Amino acid sequence: MSEPAWVCQCSVEVNVPPRFAWMFLTDIANWVDPPAEFELDGPFAPGTRGTTRMPGQPPRSWVITDVQPESSFTSEMLLEEGALFIAIRRFDALPNGLTIWTQRLELLGENAAKYVDACRAGFEPTIEPGMKRIAERMSEARMRER
Repeated sequence: MSEPAWVCQCSVEVNVPPRFAWMFLTDIANWVDPPAEFELDGPFAPGTRGTTRMPGQPPRSWVITDVQPESSFTSEMLLEEGALFIAIRRFDALPNGLTIWTQRLELLGENAAKYVDACRAGFEPTIEPGMKRIAERMSEARMRER
């Protein structure tokens, strides 16, 4: 496959061990990112389809394509006209027992350039603050568990 037309990557430190980060983020109920709503049509496993709903937009379907337990997972959304949106989430252990959570978003395909401006505007300003909010919720959930 060719080089991505666009890439956006962000990493945040999360005050939980990698196993907890993994369990938290593979539970779709924890994917709280208003106004987006998410649903999964089966287990968190390769081949399972999901849907993202945004107000005023048609639902967007995606599929989980790779799961490396407690390490990473990848989802792909086929866009119109031969473009592919890929989201990779990775969890790396830090020496202090905490986690670095990385999200990498990519646009690939023959007509990916058509979507670059929209992805740049929609994700680049929001990915880090959104990840920090989710990391905080993750830490709070870990504290409640103790």
